[in-house]
Amino acid sequence: MSASDLQSLTHRRILKIAVPIVLANATVPILGAVDTGVVGQLGQAAPIGAVGIGAIVLSAIYWIFGFLRMGTTGLASQAHGAGDVAETKALLVRALLAGGVAGFAVILLQWPLFWASFRLAPASAEVEALAVDYMAIRVYSAPAAIALYGITGWLIALERTRAVLVLQIWMNGLNILLDLWFVLGLDWGVSGVAFATFLAEWSGCLFGLWLCRDGLLGGILADRARLLDAVILRKMMVVNGDILIRSLLLQASFMSFLFLGSGIDDATLAANQVLLQFLHITAYALDGFAFAAESLVGQALGAKARARLRRAAIVTSLWGGGICVVLSLAFLFAGGPLIDLMATATEVREGARSYLIWVVLAPVFGIASWMLDGIFIGATRTRDMRIAMFQSTVIYVIAVLILLPIWGNHGLWAALMIFFVARGVTLGQRYPALEASADR
Repeated sequence: MSASDLQSLTHRRILKIAVPIVLANATVPILGAVDTGVVGQLGQAAPIGAVGIGAIVLSAIYWIFGFLRMGTTGLASQAHGAGDVAETKALLVRALLAGGVAGFAVILLQWPLFWASFRLAPASAEVEALAVDYMAIRVYSAPAAIALYGITGWLIALERTRAVLVLQIWMNGLNILLDLWFVLGLDWGVSGVAFATFLAEWSGCLFGLWLCRDGLLGGILADRARLLDAVILRKMMVVNGDILIRSLLLQASFMSFLFLGSGIDDATLAANQVLLQFLHITAYALDGFAFAAESLVGQALGAKARARLRRAAIVTSLWGGGICVVLSLAFLFAGGPLIDLMATATEVREGARSYLIWVVLAPVFGIASWMLDGIFIGATRTRDMRIAMFQSTVIYVIAVLILLPIWGNHGLWAALMIFFVARGVTLGQRYPALEASADR
């Protein structure tokens, strides 16, 4: 990328980064639907439940290492912005090594991990047996699946999001084709779904390495002194550790929302689950612009360009805000019909419609938190993120304790909106220091 490209922060450049990410995200629910659909053709309930539980357990285990994606994007974008080609390449290699080590650790620890998972989320003996069969196959692609976090983060840092889209289409497309062949053609059942994902993840990792081949050339693999630099490794550990703690707190807050809703009644739990899909849609749509903020803010910080950092933060946030307004209007006018498509039970439909206003408001209340997350990740201000998330979680807990007994599920949704706003405020008050750091 030329110096002029690095200096130019146009709307076209931001869309060039963001749109492929949005399209890549759209392939994820399609794969989940196909996985469910092919095992659904077996005519039994247990295989559907087994694939669902097995995929959730492994995704939760792999998600622990999701900091590799965010940490790699922030650090690599800064190195790229500073013009440090060798360090940009070294960050890719370190992420791959970390992903490989983490993946092999998951393989070695698979049985205690599986046992603990089913103690937390018990299932029937038949479902659990089939789920273990599924996971025992898929787990051997753990090194590939976790390394892909690093590959994706590195490509985003260098604004190569079209490559991310191609990689996602390749991996999920192959997975779908193998699903159809193994399950419907060869009648391999649940094991067929597992083998399809196993092969898709390893092929995706190899394809990702090819897409990143320029980051692995030039002798960087032999530069052990740089790759094992203690100061840089310590910084990576701190950054990734902060992101992990922040993500665990975020996940705990959303899980508590589900559990507290289940304590009201089954219909409320189902209604909340339906409405949470609207939040997932919002997150998928905003990811592209949050990722653009990560890349562009990181590059500006690496180049010590304060004005460019500010413009990157403002322009990406304007696009994110525009998307949020569109989504709010879409949920307002199309939310009812969408609820009817996702649920057939009358009590669930009525419950979801009565709480629909909260997901209409959610994009507006949440825009600051989503975009500031991307800005702070790009700047690797992860300590600020960790502290802000802790403060926001405390505020959320207090809001739940006050509002849930008074307003029931409406109070629970109000507490979630307060959580969104608190995340935006606690990060926003730290933004001036982030921007000032570009001068140092």
